[in-house]
Amino acid sequence: MSLFDYTLSEIHNKMNGGELSPTDLVDQAFKTIQERDNRVGAYLTLDEEQARATARKLDDKLKAGGERGLLFGLPVGIKDNIVTEGLRTTCASQFLSNFNPVYDATVTKKLRKADSVILGKMNMDEFAMGGSNENSSFHPVRNPWNLEHVPGGSSGGSAASVAAGEAYFTLGSDTGGSIRQPASYCGVVGLKPTYGLVSRFGLVAFASSLDQIGPITKNVEDSAYVLQAIAGYDSMDSTSANVEIPDYLSALTGDIKGLRIAVPKEYVGEGVDPVVKEKVMDALKVLEGLGATWEEVSLPHTEYAVATYYLLASSEASSNLARFDGVRYGVRSDNPANLLDLYHESRSQGFGPEVKRRIMLGTYALSSGYYDAYYLKAQKVRTLIKRDFDQVFEDFDIIIGPTAPTTAFKLGEQVDNPLTMYLNDILTIPVSLAGVPAVSVPCGFAEGLPVGMQIIGKAFDESTVLRVAHAYEQHTDFHKNRPTIVSE
Repeated sequence: MSLFDYTLSEIHNKMNGGELSPTDLVDQAFKTIQERDNRVGAYLTLDEEQARATARKLDDKLKAGGERGLLFGLPVGIKDNIVTEGLRTTCASQFLSNFNPVYDATVTKKLRKADSVILGKMNMDEFAMGGSNENSSFHPVRNPWNLEHVPGGSSGGSAASVAAGEAYFTLGSDTGGSIRQPASYCGVVGLKPTYGLVSRFGLVAFASSLDQIGPITKNVEDSAYVLQAIAGYDSMDSTSANVEIPDYLSALTGDIKGLRIAVPKEYVGEGVDPVVKEKVMDALKVLEGLGATWEEVSLPHTEYAVATYYLLASSEASSNLARFDGVRYGVRSDNPANLLDLYHESRSQGFGPEVKRRIMLGTYALSSGYYDAYYLKAQKVRTLIKRDFDQVFEDFDIIIGPTAPTTAFKLGEQVDNPLTMYLNDILTIPVSLAGVPAVSVPCGFAEGLPVGMQIIGKAFDESTVLRVAHAYEQHTDFHKNRPTIVSE
């Protein structure tokens, strides 16, 4: 049994009893990475020397009996678009292959303050653009449940490493589903908090009105611990919400009697694999058995969500990525003929094909004469999508559906068809456009690959989302299953 099979509270109990130390956990992490990551490819950069030094300091702190942080001694991997002082941050792009930040993101600071140990940086789709983790400019990530399949994207490295037991927990970022979809494909728990609940300061921006940082863990209780540590107002982020942070752990009561669940017909209809639908309906029966009730509802503007998302996200990306010009950041083209040639050659050589595709789409949507027809219209449709959620939440406590329409597909299977690839996020994108929280939890398997259930809540009501997810988890064993690679 791996040390990482224990829950966070079990690990802390063992530390209090002298059975375990932070160094033991870090040793476990690097041993596992050495054994498995050449097949999984979850890490881009390891920080072994600093991680072991931090663990030794925490060992001393444990012996001294001093005050300990909420995530004391736990090894964490951080998605490579979240900056870490002195530790290479590449966004999985050749453009930033030599970039060493001089400061920590707010979430990185909070993890250090909570006494966790940073192992390294996780592989991802380049600049978080992709749904399969095949767009990393270094190497793809493979799904630990079947190495011939993708882990999902763009936080594929973060999800795969938790599934493979290579990190106790990780941080990912979610723009259109990039935490929840890979969590679903890899059979782990992925939480996208309400937009503004977790600071984005130090997250390399893809689409600023959508990006959100969140935890990927093995179970819901650990997710509540990590959210407790990283949530909160940050004056360094102008979009940070100044709201009271509740005690997420106390919400895990297991009691959901009288809870009203909405199931959108658009989330279990055409395009959703019948096996995926069956697993989610089975999960609803479990929740019914615990005292909840559910009804079918409609989110009528769901069909416009993918088009709306790709117009808005690509427009924001074309603006945000303008700063990568070969002058101020990253790799610069050799021997340009003039300044314009420097911009052109640096961006042509530095960005991969998916990033270029989205920059071109966004630049076109924002260009003179097309702004009203595309970008402005997409913003109006976004408002309609948010109203759909608001209306449902007038009568229901929670919305439930599949996280993704299918299980993980094979590597290379959709790489030449971007539109098909984009549709894999069709069930997560509306939630991102509405800015509300959602978690993906394992709810079964189809042909040996995990199926994820998405639990969606009202804005800033992560407590109810986690309460429902935890209640379900306590009455099922899907989250305890491990891929074969773990037992080899």
